[in-house]
Amino acid sequence: MNGWSDQLRSELAQLEADGLRRQLHPAERHGRIIRRAGRDLVNLGGNDYLGFAEHPRLKDAAIAAIRDHGVGGTASRLVAGNLPLHEQLEARFAAFKHHEAALFCPCGYTANLAVVTTLAGKGDVIYVDKLAHASLLDAAQASGAVTRVFPHLNYERLDRLMERHTDANPAGGSPGPVRRRFIVTDSVFSMDGDVADLPRLCGLARRHDAALIVDEAHATGVLGPTGAGLAELQGVADRIDVTVSTAGKALGGLGGIITAGRQVIDSLVTQARPFIYTTAVPPAQVAAVSAALDLLVSDPQPRLRLAELSACVRDRLQELDLPTVATTTPTPIIPLITGSSEAALDLSRHLEAEGFYVPAIRPPTVARGSSRARLSLRADLTDEDIDRLCLAIGHWRGAGRREGG
Repeated sequence: MNGWSDQLRSELAQLEADGLRRQLHPAERHGRIIRRAGRDLVNLGGNDYLGFAEHPRLKDAAIAAIRDHGVGGTASRLVAGNLPLHEQLEARFAAFKHHEAALFCPCGYTANLAVVTTLAGKGDVIYVDKLAHASLLDAAQASGAVTRVFPHLNYERLDRLMERHTDANPAGGSPGPVRRRFIVTDSVFSMDGDVADLPRLCGLARRHDAALIVDEAHATGVLGPTGAGLAELQGVADRIDVTVSTAGKALGGLGGIITAGRQVIDSLVTQARPFIYTTAVPPAQVAAVSAALDLLVSDPQPRLRLAELSACVRDRLQELDLPTVATTTPTPIIPLITGSSEAALDLSRHLEAEGFYVPAIRPPTVARGSSRARLSLRADLTDEDIDRLCLAIGHWRGAGRREGG
């Protein structure tokens, strides 16, 4: 056996012993129900917040697009993959997000990679929230810019960092004046479910002559008067330089959508390698996203129901004295903090036995000592689902199976 193979086996065995090995498990989805290992469970592990992924209008739109345009994207959009469908959706999505222009990419990860690696580079500085999505952290590192990670939501620390940071290579080498500055953050954080203070970040960006890049993946379709996101809810949509949204969560499909001024979008089309060198988003997905926007406009009830559930479950968990994360805006992401990986797995298994799929989230996705079972609520949950869920969590809590170190 090769040495490198032996090393992999040893590393996997250690991950298994530490409760950190990940595995894929096939599942069938039927609305709010997921079938795993022959059992029907209420699905609290996905991001289909509004139940759009299986909505008949999205299905019909996708099928019609396949009949009219075929299955695949066939080429990159700069070669032969650009359809009128793409440009129509981009114009519509830009207006939805209160921006001038938009660019549709295959997924949120590539969209974040495209934005950060194109706009930032050597001589620039990126200030990124410690709990920002991995795609933003990876993109910052790949950009060649100096990356400064500030403590989660600690904007006083961010302000001080930007105030004293005058050269673009403080760690060594040949420092020089900063060329450009970027503040990078999620709006709703995927593991904690808390939210950024976007008005304050807009003020810091203006004060320090920085561009503000916001990932609205978990807010698009969920928050705001029209579902456009946290920036709309907090009244600063027109003050954010670049927004990245996803169609793969509340909108029920797939794709990452960048919205910004025309100059930014033109720069991405010309220079963004993750966009230039990848196949266009297939027509079925473009049509599905357009149908999702139609639903957001015509029927606000799922969004209102989701907001009601988000507040209700948080209130009931507070009554159980179960550690979670406080937030100024209730969101459907609710972490049940256990501390240890073993306790997170135990809670996840307990809830599965009670009929709920709630995944355990462990390092390296979250910091060591902050493992949790993460609830992702859906608008189509019933009141009975919520009653049974809170009862099951209370039983686990009351049995003394508490958070570990």
